[in-house]
Amino acid sequence: MKKLSPNAIGLAAAILSAVCMLVIGVLAMFEFRMEAFEMMKTMHIWFDATVVGVLLGMVEAFVFSYVVGYLFALLYNKLA
Repeated sequence: MKKLSPNAIGLAAAILSAVCMLVIGVLAMFEFRMEAFEMMKTMHIWFDATVVGVLLGMVEAFVFSYVVGYLFALLYNKLA
């Protein structure tokens, strides 16, 4: 059975979540899809409908998702 690369899985998850935060943040700046923005704002401390808030939310999502993806791949490799 092939092993997962923890770094690759972590980076893939991190990039995907950062892009999602960017899309949600930009849509919120135009007051579109505010439900998604409000939901993400409850989970991410620095996420806001400003340029700085979107960038900080992207960084936060990137770091958190990288750690979770990395740990997931490590656990998968250990159990597989």
